[in-house]
Amino acid sequence: MQILHTIADLRAALPVPQACAFVPTMGNLHEGHLSLVRQAKAHGLPVVASIFVNRLQFAPHEDFDRYPRTLARDAELLQSAGCDIVFAPDEKELYPQPQTFKVVPDAAVADILEGHFRPGFFTGVCTVVMKLFSVVRPKVAVFGKKDYQQLMVIRRMAEQFALPLTIEAGETCRAESGLALSSRNGYLSDAQKAKATELAAALSALADASKSAGADLTALEQQAVASLNGMGWAVDYLTVRRRADLLAPQAGDTALVALGAAKLGNTRLIDNLEF
Repeated sequence: MQILHTIADLRAALPVPQACAFVPTMGNLHEGHLSLVRQAKAHGLPVVASIFVNRLQFAPHEDFDRYPRTLARDAELLQSAGCDIVFAPDEKELYPQPQTFKVVPDAAVADILEGHFRPGFFTGVCTVVMKLFSVVRPKVAVFGKKDYQQLMVIRRMAEQFALPLTIEAGETCRAESGLALSSRNGYLSDAQKAKATELAAALSALADASKSAGADLTALEQQAVASLNGMGWAVDYLTVRRRADLLAPQAGDTALVALGAAKLGNTRLIDNLEF
């Protein structure tokens, strides 16, 4: 496995476009990331995983500075999963000048839910992902369903710009407790990790209640928020949306997803459940 830090070295290793499968990450890897690498590997192409903590998607009050940088450990994990190339540029390599040109996604999908509570987040995500696509030039890129809205935004971006690649979704990996694996779980104490399963349980209960004929979704969502807040969380949202566009479901819609974001202590967690 090669560990490359410059665009020039990556282009030298992969001189032909559409010759690799790509898994972009911010590092601090866990089994969820490795499952995406193994999924990418199934395409029979060299697998490139990027490690880059993208300043553009963090608000000033968020955790950019304390986000763990664990390249040596991450490289070992990626090698064990069959990764061929780790692309780990520093900030000056990917942003040699201030990134004044940005990719601003459609507000209809990017300014709701995560985008509402984290203004500018998806502009930062789309800008770095577009740049990475330009640098890596993959045939397929794999993103996890754990970041459900991000996956949708990236898919829309690829369609809108006619990018010559396929966006593939990987399933969310969970601990035995049901907690969705996340790099930010490392911020949690052992007691908080045990308690963190309440978010997935709340989404499951909301999804089950939503299946009832004539269910009042607004009331159910309000009850779910009140219940989780009552257990010591600070909820941003618990909601049911259509999988296709993340809009509120209409009568007869069946392909739905329950999505949630909430803070436990100082750690903000997100999760979702398709049903």
